[in-house]
Amino acid sequence: MVTLQLRQINVPPGHRVIFKDVSWQEFEAILEELGDRRASRLAYSKGTLEIRMPLPKHEKAKAIIGDLVKILLEETETDCENFASSTFKRKDMAQGVEPDDCFYIQNHVQMIGKDRIDLSIDPPPDLAIEVDVTSKTQLDAYQALGVPELWRYEEGRLRIDVLVKGEYRESEISPTFPNFPVSVVVQFMERSLSDGRSPTLRAFRKWVREHLNSL
Repeated sequence: MVTLQLRQINVPPGHRVIFKDVSWQEFEAILEELGDRRASRLAYSKGTLEIRMPLPKHEKAKAIIGDLVKILLEETETDCENFASSTFKRKDMAQGVEPDDCFYIQNHVQMIGKDRIDLSIDPPPDLAIEVDVTSKTQLDAYQALGVPELWRYEEGRLRIDVLVKGEYRESEISPTFPNFPVSVVVQFMERSLSDGRSPTLRAFRKWVREHLNSL
C-alpha cells in the first residue's frame, strides 16, 4: 500500500480530488493538519472525502452573494450570526462540510459569542451558500446535517434547495426572504461584473429599500 502525505498532494484551482474509505479519525487528522488558514474546502460523507480548490472567480462570486444576503438581512432588520466557511461535522452521522458562506438566522441567539461549533448540541446554520457545487458528497452532508436552506450558484443560475422531510426540494422562493425574487440576486451579481462590487452593493441596497417601501 502506498501512503502519501497531504503536503505531496496538489489540487489545482478549479479542481477537486476525492478519497474513498477515509475513516472519521483520518478525516479529523486531515482537518487538524491542514488547519484553518487555507483556501481549500473539505466535505466528508460516510467515508468519502472531497478536497476542492476554488478559482478566484469562485471566491468573488461567493463574496458578492454573501454581501447581498447581508444587505437583505440588514435592511429587513433580521438579526443573524455569520459563520462564513466554518467546519460543520458530526461524528455520529459521519458527515462534515465547509460552506462557502453560512448564516444563523432563526437560531442566531444561541450562537452569539460562540467560537466553536458542536452539532451534537448546536443547530446547523439556517442558510448555507455554495458556488459551483454539483458534488453528491457535499449535498449528502448538508442534507444529513439538516441545513434547512441551501443556495447553490452555478453557471449564472441560483438554485434554492429547502429541506422537506429530510430531503432537499428546489424552491423558487427563499423561506428566509419570501418577499424577494431570487432572480434579483443573480441580476445584481451580473451587474457587479461590469459596475464593480461597491457600486453594485449600493445600488442593491437602494433597490431593497424601494422594494420594502412598495410592499
